[in-house]
Amino acid sequence: MKEQVYKMEREFFCKNAFLSENTAGRLRPVEECPLRTPFQRDRDRIIHCKSFRRLMHKMQVFLAPEGDHYRTRLTHTLEVTQIARTIARGMMLNEDLTEAIALGHDLGHTPFGHSGEHALNAICPLGFKHNEQSLRVCDKLENLNLTYEVRDGIVKHTSEIAKTKEGQIVRWADHIAYINHDIDDAIRAGILSPDDIPKDACELFGYTHGERISTMVDAVIAHGSDGDIGMDEPYDSVIKALHSFMFQAVYYNPVAKSEDHKVEGMIFTMYDYYNKDPKKLPQEYLKNADEDGIERVVCDYIAGMTDRYAISEYEKLFIPKVWQYK
Repeated sequence: MKEQVYKMEREFFCKNAFLSENTAGRLRPVEECPLRTPFQRDRDRIIHCKSFRRLMHKMQVFLAPEGDHYRTRLTHTLEVTQIARTIARGMMLNEDLTEAIALGHDLGHTPFGHSGEHALNAICPLGFKHNEQSLRVCDKLENLNLTYEVRDGIVKHTSEIAKTKEGQIVRWADHIAYINHDIDDAIRAGILSPDDIPKDACELFGYTHGERISTMVDAVIAHGSDGDIGMDEPYDSVIKALHSFMFQAVYYNPVAKSEDHKVEGMIFTMYDYYNKDPKKLPQEYLKNADEDGIERVVCDYIAGMTDRYAISEYEKLFIPKVWQYK
């Protein structure tokens, strides 16, 4: 079966596609799977790891929203994966490689979205970036031993240019997914109305969630005819303007960010607590302290928390319980 996949890739993929049989390998050699290609195997390893499951309880933008339909870090990951696979298929690139990168790109994200990331980055002298933490999760905390190409795409999904076209697709799919689902969630939260969306963006991309995503995906595929991953004009300029609009209207909105100072206080306090008393860390994190330092393993522990676990841990450590006489 695997050899049939390799043959199909050689025959049908475009010249810019990365062939599964050409992987540079893993950090540690493993016995090959007789059925799955290396990138299919990476996908499975990511889906079955604990960090992937925890994404379901990490919110995307809005902290502790009331309602069942707001995006979580997991639903964001699934939307990125769907968009990325569609682009890869439309460009005749490697869908398996694209899917594995997309599924793993946010494994290192903190609780409370980018608010948690900014807080950890501010207090840890080593700094903190969720893309680098995602790679650390894969390499060390979960010991997934992924292929070089998937690891490269994961760590470079934010700003750097991935070495493969498939990795570059994931970066664009991430942008397309979060701009559109954040618009959807902001309208649901009453922070935006449909009329607030810039007129030029609506006229170019569409007036509904589905229309916008379809147009953006088509624009990336059309641009890719010359081998590059991106958008032609005017699509590129308008999506950048829409991104800037979302920062001003949503991401910096005082209503959406009203709880951020509490997130910062919680993370600062827990970070200081575990640095002063690292023996309170779970052994699975503490065992890495000699090699990586206390600051890094404290970041590992806090970054791995879900939103509700972080709140529960903070309450357990710092909120006095009501004493009841028996």
